[in-house]
Amino acid sequence: MVDFPRALPAWRWSWGEEEVDPFKRFHSAASHVHWPAGGDVGLPPNARSERIETYEKECTGVRWRAERTRAEDGTNIALAVGDVTLPDGKASSEPSSHIYILYFQGNASSLPPRLPYLSKVLRPIAKLDEVRKGRTRVTMVCLSYRGYWTSKGSPSETGINQDAVAAVKWVAQLHENTYANNQDDRLVKPTLLLWGQSIGSGIATNLAAACAMDAPMPVRAMILETPFLSVREMLVILYPWKWVPYRYLWPFLRNHLDSWRNLGTITDCHRAKNATLPKIFILEAGKDELVPAEQGTRLHQRCLELALPVEKKTVAGAFHNEAIVRLDGRQAVTDFISRQITTPARR
Repeated sequence: MVDFPRALPAWRWSWGEEEVDPFKRFHSAASHVHWPAGGDVGLPPNARSERIETYEKECTGVRWRAERTRAEDGTNIALAVGDVTLPDGKASSEPSSHIYILYFQGNASSLPPRLPYLSKVLRPIAKLDEVRKGRTRVTMVCLSYRGYWTSKGSPSETGINQDAVAAVKWVAQLHENTYANNQDDRLVKPTLLLWGQSIGSGIATNLAAACAMDAPMPVRAMILETPFLSVREMLVILYPWKWVPYRYLWPFLRNHLDSWRNLGTITDCHRAKNATLPKIFILEAGKDELVPAEQGTRLHQRCLELALPVEKKTVAGAFHNEAIVRLDGRQAVTDFISRQITTPARR
């Protein structure tokens, strides 16, 4: 079995007089849909040294802090954790519910520069009556995959799946610690939303499929921002020519990020338990230069076929990384999250 993409540079072909790494084009054209091939390849030069404090002034309304946890294999993982604050700059101390949004980043990036955009999505939520009056508290937990930002280790799908599970367990422990000493013994209900951007959408559906079978916290909804169906599908899209050999390597890959299959697993597990199906929100970039529009359309159709509650929004004129940078995309995500807060969860 070939571990994608770290072992693939060993596969080489000769092209004219130049020896070519067959996945070099995949790396350069679509670094957003697979892991760096080793070290910090594919990441910005300052990705490891970014600091949350650098972006603090751009994150008004959300108080961010760095936290750490450990995956099952012992890898030390970084988290960026943000609380939506009230007008007085504080977070509600006596809510009846707590919404946790677990965010999975795209590739070729570091978390801190993304926080101002995430803050702009979260900021209007503070104006909702449920939040403003202290009935609901909102916390966002952003996972920095192993090998990214200040997380240790090297990226692989198996390892990052462990990171995602560790992040959910960290959230569950945070919730327990926060409300362990409630004076009036009120039950503060936790609600988990998953949000994945680009390659992070595959990690989100991997986690949701795992949580459907053994959930430390049930997943109520998922935001899939500029998602793709699977690594296999992306290989075919990037290399449509039948004579290109590496489009056929997918059976040898250990990493598939197969959201198509995961959606089926999620549906089957929820129905077997007679549990409420999670809501799905698909956000497409209208001018996505990496992921063709038909990928989001097919995921949307897949949800409809499975009778998963689904919405889809296309951000006109947006490139792959601009879906929430554009106002209408950002507003669409804010509205979706807001509906999860204002609409009581069915049990």
